[in-house]
Amino acid sequence: MPLTDTAIRNAKPTDKPFKLADGGGLFLLINPTGSRLWRLKYRIEGREKLLAIGPYPDVTLAKARERREEARRLIASGADPSAIKKQSRQDARAATENTFRAVAEDHLAKLEREGLAEITLGKRRWLLGFAYPKLGARDVATITASEVLEVLRSIETTGRHETARRLRSSIGAVFRYAIATARAENDPTFALRDALTTPQVRHRSAITTPNELGQLLRAIDGYSGQPATTAALRLMPLLFPRPGELRAAHWSEFDLDNAIWSIPAERMKMRRPHRVPLQRQAVAILRELQALTGEDDFVFPCIGAAKRPISDNTLNGALRRLGFGPDVATAHGFRATASTLLNESGLWNPDAIERQLAHADGDAVRRAYARSEHWDERVKMMTWWADQLDILRRLGVRAAA
Repeated sequence: MPLTDTAIRNAKPTDKPFKLADGGGLFLLINPTGSRLWRLKYRIEGREKLLAIGPYPDVTLAKARERREEARRLIASGADPSAIKKQSRQDARAATENTFRAVAEDHLAKLEREGLAEITLGKRRWLLGFAYPKLGARDVATITASEVLEVLRSIETTGRHETARRLRSSIGAVFRYAIATARAENDPTFALRDALTTPQVRHRSAITTPNELGQLLRAIDGYSGQPATTAALRLMPLLFPRPGELRAAHWSEFDLDNAIWSIPAERMKMRRPHRVPLQRQAVAILRELQALTGEDDFVFPCIGAAKRPISDNTLNGALRRLGFGPDVATAHGFRATASTLLNESGLWNPDAIERQLAHADGDAVRRAYARSEHWDERVKMMTWWADQLDILRRLGVRAAA
């Protein structure tokens, strides 16, 4: 006898599951927990199978009967409704897993597992964020070169040519990963290599004369900002690391007693660990700061958010407040300053200077053999450099060697 809604509502759970049959293989399974689930029993190729139709009352009696008839039509045509349902679920899951955003996040997770520096990962995430509004929900295999170009043009038209170029590279990396994981067959960014405006090369501004450097050092000494920012600003000319390496430094990396800063490979641009000799002037700055931030993980914590370091723009912002515009001095420019003046002094092995800057040798063969850190010479060089800065700070001119 066919079921009625009244009969279903009046059926009470028992200590064991039981069924209410509606006919044609359709029945309602009532569990001890009170759940009521529609099931369809059918046979195909001589085998008995069970198809889950859904819970009552989300799936009403009338709807359950409609799905029964749909299933019976499929069976009559030789199709298996359970197999079709399973394939539909797989297709739906693939549609989610194969979106551009899903592939991009999968790729970023892979890079993170491989130890890519967090600052580099952050830049990748920021760049890909420009692509997500238009491409994020799209199946990565269906995206065309013209659609990618539209995203890139939207950045390029604002004058950010370098950002557009880097975004093309980041999007291309996602497509190549999609190809490697069998989610796409081609990289549409390959066709866009010559489609973007080539950005003009702009070298980061840096002071490279002793007199101007002395003026900058005296200005830094007069800076009255937050202690972490002040300390970082004073350390940049002394140690000339990449700004990201300094601002994200952890106290665990510093051995102040032995005057060594050991930066792990995952925080270095070249993915190699790097040691920095600390001059007495640098140690003094760090010990003074340690009394304020030594309980934190980061040496230079963000104000009000100690679990994050100071931001990318903090040091450049401080230089601007001191009156040094972006065309005069930048935080990264201290590296060019040190490189220029150390090389001009003629006192130090150029390889020692390059090693202190943590540059990679462009000659792969030479790089394989030149493994020396030049540590002893670098200790002497950094001591000399710090003393020269003290002289320039006082006089604004370079003293005779």
